[in-house]
Amino acid sequence: VVAMADFSMGPDFQYILRILNTNVEGRRNIMYGLTAVKGIGRRFSNLLLKRAGVDTRKRAGELTKKETELVLRVLENPAAFGIEDWFLNRRKDFDTNKSMQVYSNTLSTALRNDLERMKKMRLHRGVRHFWKLKVRGQHTCTTGRG
Repeated sequence: VVAMADFSMGPDFQYILRILNTNVEGRRNIMYGLTAVKGIGRRFSNLLLKRAGVDTRKRAGELTKKETELVLRVLENPAAFGIEDWFLNRRKDFDTNKSMQVYSNTLSTALRNDLERMKKMRLHRGVRHFWKLKVRGQHTCTTGRG
């Protein structure tokens, strides 16, 4: 819980910040606030803010429009800002053969497309998903009966 006296709220403070179709609480630290967006974790959020040149100690509601746009620009094209391929969450995409950071709605779409592709190719993993069984080699004799 954040005490209200811990930070100053200026006239342009936003209590709810809208980033990538996600509501980010303005009173949270921006580094942890960005983790509300699906596909962005703590480490990637930290690196994202450093590459954008935004102070990681700021609150999310204190961000200016220019800083928000810069963060989104880094997120859209991380390679141009020096973020390595191994740090991204989708390396060597099946269709484009490029490494990228997938987030928000595109993450759900990519996951669904991958599962459909595996089912269509009749891969073992795709078939297990289709049958709603355990996929990663877990025991199924006494567990997973729900």
